[in-house]
Amino acid sequence: SEPSPPALPERQTRRVLLTNAPRTAFEAGNTPPTHTHTPPPPHTAKLEGWGGGELSSRTPAPAALNPWDVMLCVSGTAIACENALVVAIICYSPALRTPMFVLVGSLATADLLAGLGLILNFVFQYVIRSETVSLLTVGFLVASFAASVSSLLAITVDRYLSLYNALTYYSERTVLCVHTMLAGAWGVSLCLGLLPVLGWNCLRDRAACSVVRPLTKSNVTLLSASFFLVFLIMLHLYVEICKIVCRHAHQIALQQHFLTASHYVATKKGVSTLAIILGTFGASWLPFAIYCVVGDPDYPSVYTYATLLPATYNSMINPIIYAYRNQEIQRSMWVLFCGCFQAKVPFRSRSPSDV
Repeated sequence: SEPSPPALPERQTRRVLLTNAPRTAFEAGNTPPTHTHTPPPPHTAKLEGWGGGELSSRTPAPAALNPWDVMLCVSGTAIACENALVVAIICYSPALRTPMFVLVGSLATADLLAGLGLILNFVFQYVIRSETVSLLTVGFLVASFAASVSSLLAITVDRYLSLYNALTYYSERTVLCVHTMLAGAWGVSLCLGLLPVLGWNCLRDRAACSVVRPLTKSNVTLLSASFFLVFLIMLHLYVEICKIVCRHAHQIALQQHFLTASHYVATKKGVSTLAIILGTFGASWLPFAIYCVVGDPDYPSVYTYATLLPATYNSMINPIIYAYRNQEIQRSMWVLFCGCFQAKVPFRSRSPSDV
């Protein structure tokens, strides 16, 4: 038998055992329990934006850029630039102080504010995301677009009165009537814009939301019903204007014993222009107004954007129809930008009934 190895001293034996033992529990194949502390999520107030996304008032997450919001912002920029020029021209020219141009200035001011509201809505949606800012922006947009539609109605009423009461139109009574209409239009528009700010919203009741958040279903129903009423009144007034224009053309033809081609062309042009004005207004706003009534908040937000974007185009077309076609405004633009006026170009003073 082989001789056994010599016994090690007790101190050396302990050193060998400690050296051969596993250093950590992972080396021994034992996984220690992990204790991770997860902090509770902070309490944040949620707010739903125009497209249905959630907005946080404390710790907002970075929002992905929506192409529809970009198009609305571009549309708002074009609207603001166009109408700012009209407002500047009317304010710059002392001659443009008649009731007709006061109404055109009111329309341009409302559309200018609507364009600025679209720009602010884009900025606040992706930069400052809070309940207060969102409600103020939505209320500002509602008031601006309501003032724009109300100003269009006031212009239609003024055109009708200029034909129906042609002999007494240029009087102090007309000026008072125009100022009263504008005060009522802007007062009602301001009240409609304050409704969501003062509490008529769906921030606390998701089931009450409409296709345009944070407006409630009852709120958008009221706005749509108001638009339908304005559209019907404008339709009735423009039909009456067409009747008056045709009757005037017929009376002129009877006085001259025949209907000249120029009278027929002028009458046809006037009726066609009225149809274009009313058709443009209806095509811009009717899809959005109808969708606000029949749409469901669970529908994709693309439907809201697809109907809202054409509605903003009406504010882009208004200065072309009601301002830039007017020869007095064209002359004022020439004076404003060139500092001179070509006397060779004839300019005829227009009445509100000229379309």
